[in-house]
Amino acid sequence: MNDVNQSVTKALKLLTLFSEKRPEISLQEIYEMTGMPKATAYRLLASLEEGGFIRKIKYSEHDIRYRLGLKLLELGNLVSEDLELRQAAYEHMKALSKDINEVVHLSVCEGEEAIYIEKVESSQAIRLYTRVGKRFPLFVGSGPKLLLAYLPKTRQQEIISRMKFEEFTPHTITNEKKLYQELDTIRRQGYAVSLGEQDPDTVGFSFPIRDFSGEVVGALGVTGPSMRFSDGRRGEILEKTQEAAQTISKDLGFRG
Repeated sequence: MNDVNQSVTKALKLLTLFSEKRPEISLQEIYEMTGMPKATAYRLLASLEEGGFIRKIKYSEHDIRYRLGLKLLELGNLVSEDLELRQAAYEHMKALSKDINEVVHLSVCEGEEAIYIEKVESSQAIRLYTRVGKRFPLFVGSGPKLLLAYLPKTRQQEIISRMKFEEFTPHTITNEKKLYQELDTIRRQGYAVSLGEQDPDTVGFSFPIRDFSGEVVGALGVTGPSMRFSDGRRGEILEKTQEAAQTISKDLGFRG
């Protein structure tokens, strides 16, 4: 294990020392609980404090204690929001998948990528390979594009300026101009479409899921082989996917 990994491991160990019964810890207590040299513990605590993971409270010159910082609350809220979203969406995803017999997935924006956080399989013999935890860049696929389209403009522009476009198929968007045009279309029509962008001969539709504030917090998507998405059936799938996304949004408190 290299020095960086060792430092990260030790820092994480310090965070686990805090508990409901022990919300504050002194440097001496850390030494007594871990045997870690005080100089090492002090250096790690300083780094954690700089990142907002630890707060230092100085009661007196000789009584200095540490508490968990607000950054952990922020990260915890992100996890909580994803869990709430999955819980709100899952039964509706199952009902939608049963109704249309296609793969239904739920994705969210994490950093500068989209990540699948839930999935319901179809009973079709021919299926597309997706999995919970799989990540995609935000320029490819209906869900990722939709999430990018509804980001605040400044954040959207920051992400696009750093994108390294990759051609997954001949239908993948590979330049900024075309991507911005696509994002405008998504916001105008209220949903995103992917025609063979991630995998050849596939179709994907995604609709926004909004929370109580109206913010788009996820993308509800349906994906399948293009041979099963005839023009007549596409209209039905779009309608039912939109209804499911709206119902999930209402369950999250959206009243728009």
